[in-house]
Amino acid sequence: MTSLARLIRTAVHLLRIVMGLALGKSQKAAWSRQLLTCLGVRLQVTGVPLAGGLLVANHISWLDIFAINSVAPSVFVAKSEVRTWPVMGWICERTETFFMERGSRAAVAQMKECMVSSLQQGKRLCVFPEGTTSLGKSVLPFHGALFQSAIDAHVPVMPVVIAYSSQASAYVGDMTLWQSLLSVVAARRLTVHVYFLPAMEAEGDRRHLAHRAHTAISHHSQWQGST
Repeated sequence: MTSLARLIRTAVHLLRIVMGLALGKSQKAAWSRQLLTCLGVRLQVTGVPLAGGLLVANHISWLDIFAINSVAPSVFVAKSEVRTWPVMGWICERTETFFMERGSRAAVAQMKECMVSSLQQGKRLCVFPEGTTSLGKSVLPFHGALFQSAIDAHVPVMPVVIAYSSQASAYVGDMTLWQSLLSVVAARRLTVHVYFLPAMEAEGDRRHLAHRAHTAISHHSQWQGST
């Protein structure tokens, strides 16, 4: 399928999602799987996600959200800039996404309280503790602040590894969302693999918990030889 055909299919699918949300419908898992199909992205999954608790994943692309949502629909914590993305920002805002202003301690504290409340209600949340995207060759240091929510809510933490078959998926640096989208639809046989690793108890210091999760994801990423 050509890049143009994929773009058209994606645009039509996004329109369907917008119409569905406008009518009060939400089919996060099905919509996410269909979006990946429209983009020509194959999904492979290893492991079983938590029914409720905190998922923490490495971050490579905006595709990460849809890959995880395809099998483990979650409430995501995203940077406030995502809200301004054309169409996708609107969709994220209406599908249980928490937006947080970066670099603000007050915003982090407020977000932690929102997360604790949601986790105590049995919801599944997902965060990207690196705080930014990378090429996926290594895992950047984790920010530990939001791990406190799992400790306070007494819920488990599950590390998640995201790996792509090509760096065409990477959304890094000064790349715009449009440029990234074009890179994705032009890629051949692009595959995203989502690995749900064993859950860990949220106990002790949040920095230690963040370190344990980082170690698990880094070790698995190196073993898989992801690029």
